[in-house]
Amino acid sequence: MNKGLIMGGIVVIVLVGGLYVANQQFQQAQQTKMTQEKEAMKAKESFDNAQDKDAAMEKKKTMEKTNSAARYVEYSKAAFDQAAGKRRVLYFYATWCPSCKTANEDFTANPNNIPEDVVVIRTNYNDPNTDQEEKDLAKKYGITYQHTFVQVDSKGKEVTKWNGGQTEELAANIK
Repeated sequence: MNKGLIMGGIVVIVLVGGLYVANQQFQQAQQTKMTQEKEAMKAKESFDNAQDKDAAMEKKKTMEKTNSAARYVEYSKAAFDQAAGKRRVLYFYATWCPSCKTANEDFTANPNNIPEDVVVIRTNYNDPNTDQEEKDLAKKYGITYQHTFVQVDSKGKEVTKWNGGQTEELAANIK
């Protein structure tokens, strides 16, 4: 009987020891898994932060491009009214005019050369698709030929007028 009891005790000790070892291995595996998950989260967070920085830089570039592009816009009543807090220049052009095309290319390619407080509003002067509102503006400011610039104040009154030129002439003539 002693032998059976001793054998039973040894079996119990082996089982308890085995369970203890198995539990230790399980806990170690859990800690390893948690460490790996933390490292993965840190890596993802770092990646996300890098993406956020890239996105912020891209947004900044887009805003800069939008702000500079907003210095040279197509005429619409809304665009004209939106620019009321800035120096506004109506640029009367025609699509068939060679010097207008050159000026348009210059303004489009170099909007940052237009002063920040200036908005050049490209206004159709004399094309088959010139709308009545643009025709009325040409009449109001006495425009008799294309490639004419008219700077207007916040009330729409003429400040200055000149013919021809690109961004350099704009900077030289604006008041």
